[in-house]
Amino acid sequence: MPLWPVVVGQPPALASAFQPREGLREKILNTRRCGDDVVLTHQARDHDGNARVLAGGGGVGKSQLAAWFAWDAINGRATDLVVWVNAASPDQVITTYARAAAKAGVPGADGADPAADATALLEWLNSTERTWLFVLDNITDPALLGCWWPPQRPTGWTLATTRLQDATLVSSGRRKTDVDVYSPSESLMYLTDRLASVGCAHLLDDQAPNLAAAVGHLPLALSHAAAYMIAQEEGCANYLARYKSGGERLPDLMPASADPDAYGRPVAVTLLLALDAADASAPVGLARPALALAAMADPAGHPDALWSTLAVTEYLSTHGRDDTSEPVTADEAWKAMRLLHRYGLLIHTPTDTTRAVRIHALTARATRETTTDSVSVAHATADALLQLWPDADHATTDLINALRANTNTLADIAGDLLWQPHGHPLLSRAGISLLRAGLHTPAVAYWKHMTEQALRLLGHEHPNTLTARANLAASYGQAGRITEAITIEEKVATDSARLLGGEHPDTLAAHANLATSYRRAGRTTEAIILIKRVVADYVRLLGDEHPHTLSARANLAASYGQAGRTTEAITIEEKVATDSARLLGDEHPDTLGARANLAVSYRQAGRTAEAIELLTKVVDDFAGLLGDEHPDTLAARANLASSYRQAGRTADAITIEEKVTAGRTRLLGEEHPDTLAARTNLAVSYRRAGRTAEAIDLLTKVVDDFVRLLGEEHPSTLIARTNLAVSYRRAGRTAEAIDLLTKVVDDFVRLLGEEHSSTLTARANLAASYRQAGRTAEAIDLLTRVTADSTRLLGDDHPNAVAAAGALREWRGEA
Repeated sequence: MPLWPVVVGQPPALASAFQPREGLREKILNTRRCGDDVVLTHQARDHDGNARVLAGGGGVGKSQLAAWFAWDAINGRATDLVVWVNAASPDQVITTYARAAAKAGVPGADGADPAADATALLEWLNSTERTWLFVLDNITDPALLGCWWPPQRPTGWTLATTRLQDATLVSSGRRKTDVDVYSPSESLMYLTDRLASVGCAHLLDDQAPNLAAAVGHLPLALSHAAAYMIAQEEGCANYLARYKSGGERLPDLMPASADPDAYGRPVAVTLLLALDAADASAPVGLARPALALAAMADPAGHPDALWSTLAVTEYLSTHGRDDTSEPVTADEAWKAMRLLHRYGLLIHTPTDTTRAVRIHALTARATRETTTDSVSVAHATADALLQLWPDADHATTDLINALRANTNTLADIAGDLLWQPHGHPLLSRAGISLLRAGLHTPAVAYWKHMTEQALRLLGHEHPNTLTARANLAASYGQAGRITEAITIEEKVATDSARLLGGEHPDTLAAHANLATSYRRAGRTTEAIILIKRVVADYVRLLGDEHPHTLSARANLAASYGQAGRTTEAITIEEKVATDSARLLGDEHPDTLGARANLAVSYRQAGRTAEAIELLTKVVDDFAGLLGDEHPDTLAARANLASSYRQAGRTADAITIEEKVTAGRTRLLGEEHPDTLAARTNLAVSYRRAGRTAEAIDLLTKVVDDFVRLLGEEHPSTLIARTNLAVSYRRAGRTAEAIDLLTKVVDDFVRLLGEEHSSTLTARANLAASYRQAGRTAEAIDLLTRVTADSTRLLGDDHPNAVAAAGALREWRGEA
């Protein structure tokens, strides 16, 4: 149960000498009292003081004003849920909502799919009596945010900030409140409070009003100026003189392409003054390149561990102080970041480890406009983020969220620069982390964009383009879009072999992926032929114990299992599970996956108790490592339920299968093959529990969906039809059962062979239907053959062989 109140996200700390702006606050509260949400935007003024709208402006204190409301709600403890959202992109909104859903204990929120959890949160807000405040900070695209706006309720409200003037933001019960620059009295009060708070009141002289007017009463510029004066022990008059001189030099210091607006100009001047002073302070020469790095990161914050990375120290060594004989140390890099904090150019909050370092978006923009080595700073930032990326990124943690957000921000800022010369590895790593976490919807969108970029910048035949296409195919596979995956994978495999050679690791990986998709499409024979060749190549080229070899062997075993060659599958899977544990560790996702596959084969071989024992531990391990409803956790739970059903524990199976079905529907969608498989299993358990009508209703729809999505002859379609026929028989609809089973048996024989376990199961059910229809002789003849085949192929003690032999004795006795 959640411990109320709940706070999600990290509102920025209120600035030193924060001005209450009581008139604005009262206006916002009056709007709230009318039941409307509030959108804070800004009213900019040109150099003559006339109001005008600037799309690129900022720095008037919108986020600070929003933060005051957030901290007031948090500290007053009168609001149950406070959520601070960096709304610059839908991904960050969805991720934060998902975290809020988890912390608030929202029903159905399980941490598996952020989009599903975010949707569950919005549904919960519509009905909860809990009080709440959502702050959507820095909206940059209202259209993409439309469906994620929290509902309007008497118990909760939404406060948003944006630099845009967009009509869609102020419709549907949302009202705009313009945030202007400080009034002259507010500017003077800010300077007075800021300087006095650190014992520097003596720096406030008679030029303070003129200084405030010179920087346009812009809060961000005033904060830069105050930090400079405090650090340099310089009064208002002296700083004003510097500011005027800096303004005259601005055209020479900024590239011709930069065109700072009425807000950007004072920020650019105060920024350059602060940088000059910071660069001359110890550690000398590091402030300017350090700020260039920070300006490439997410304004909402990046981990302060970034400043200890080798990428940062190497960049500072190359682009920092003139004397490069001594490389910059991690301690010096850290001090450079703290120096920028002291001069008010960024904010460092050490307690917020994943978002510890924030930079105002306008400061970052002005910094980038003065940076002359954009390519190297973009690559250095990407290198640093990549060095922070943990190996275990299968679960979505706060750190992974922060790294993905910073990667997206960097990619947007750098544009094509990160593709010089061949595409930075960070771009690939961020997308692979989505695949590892099972987040198929954002993975598809991400890899579609990556593929388009690679095609445009690198060309069709570049190895990184092939990799992007392969990962797009993997995303389609996770989403259940197997036909689309195969279409891409067949071309990738062909192109890789032609361009890289048949034995290149990327070529082997392409063939392995294609084999997996063939298996999932029911093309088992093709899958086995292809993956056997891949295994042999991996063993010869990489060795017996390479992770790629283990993975390929696991896929071969899965294909053997689908082909009914269970004994061969077990032999391989036992070795893969042992090798994975020894080489990767007991809790590595690949080790857990190997154990889960082995347990499935144990169940198919009738070793039900062993399957249950193994799967019980695997489920716990997956849940602890990846989360309760990660796709791998759900798959393990589904297999545990099937083992329970085989052991006669039908009620236990139903309890799990209902949860798995709901989870997969929410996570993967109504028509994903895994969702349909979960419904099939649930229907089988319903039938065994005597809930035959429910089973028939469920299976009728499942069969139709499988036929439409996978085709008439896919193994999953045939298995669902078998179960529907059995349910017909249980409901007394014997003729329908016989008609359906007769066709299913013919299809299984043609597609899988006479001796496949699914063929034997279908024949046994057809025999039972014959008996129910009074065709006893035919039933006994058919079941005699099934019993002999089951005993020979599965063994005397396999549950299917035991059941067939028992039924045969009973039927013969009756005859």
